Amino acid sequence: MRTNLLVANWKMYKTPAQAAEFVREFLPKISNKSDEIVICPPAISIPATVTALEGSRLGAGAQNLHWEKEGAFTGEISAPMIVAAGCSHVIIGHSERRQYFGETDTTVNKKLRAALDVGLTPIVCVGELLEEREAGITDDVLRRQCSIAFREISGEQARKLTIAYEPVWAIGTGRTATPQIAAEAHATIRAEVAKALGDELAQKLCMLYGGSVKPENIVELMAEEEINGALVGGASLDPKSFAAIVNYRSAKA
Repeated sequence: MRTNLLVANWKMYKTPAQAAEFVREFLPKISNKSDEIVICPPAISIPATVTALEGSRLGAGAQNLHWEKEGAFTGEISAPMIVAAGCSHVIIGHSERRQYFGETDTTVNKKLRAALDVGLTPIVCVGELLEEREAGITDDVLRRQCSIAFREISGEQARKLTIAYEPVWAIGTGRTATPQIAAEAHATIRAEVAKALGDELAQKLCMLYGGSVKPENIVELMAEEEINGALVGGASLDPKSFAAIVNYRSAKA
């Protein structure tokens, strides 16, 4: 049985005070009692978010980490620091990290191993560029990203693994992959996970869709068997908007 997961990625938005205010407004609006919900604020706002979430069933996550436990890496945070701050999840390899900050498939693998070593639930992002989709090599890109990310990781270690398929051409553009496109990509990813980490883990793996997710398309996306949740960017910044996404079960009913 796969557990659905809905994640807010706030990117570089919200001060600690704004994060706490969001949580205060958001919590009373939640009617979904079945799915896991995680909020990933900027690093500086993690403590305020964790404090505001106390007593709720929601979790907090970080948007990035360094693969070393400590060291002379100015501006970075480590997996043990993220755990100590109260987080349960961490996003790894987001397309914006790859595009702007030199993230590679190899560094994704290092960060994934670091996250798993301390018990974090890693949300590993994979996805193709527009030119790669137009060239018909989406499956090749996804297989490469997954095969490198999973190096030196066993199926036992990867029990907490979550994958987010985020077609880069759909992130922040207003364009959304059709549910069929997303489901096909998820099937490719699941097959690669089965090859690398075993079929049992692949069948239980929670896979999210990310890319201009909003209240208007969440019901259709979640209707696909291969989609087990969403990684939500801009639409998660407003409590009412993110609540509408989280409460998709009520909208479906």
